[in-house]
Amino acid sequence: MARLKVTQTRSPIGGKQNQRDTLRSLGLKRIGDVVVKDDRPEFRGMVTTVAHLVTLEEVD
Repeated sequence: MARLKVTQTRSPIGGKQNQRDTLRSLGLKRIGDVVVKDDRPEFRGMVTTVAHLVTLEEVD
């Protein structure tokens, strides 16, 4: 199963509350944090919500 490497690149300050909550639920707390998640529709949707704040890479 493919995995997604999500890196926070921008601050959620000034963003909407749902975007801040989404970053927290992904496990991202500060700029530069990296998490690796399974490539599932739930996580893809969360990443789409905060796409302007994170970068996404596929890893094996």
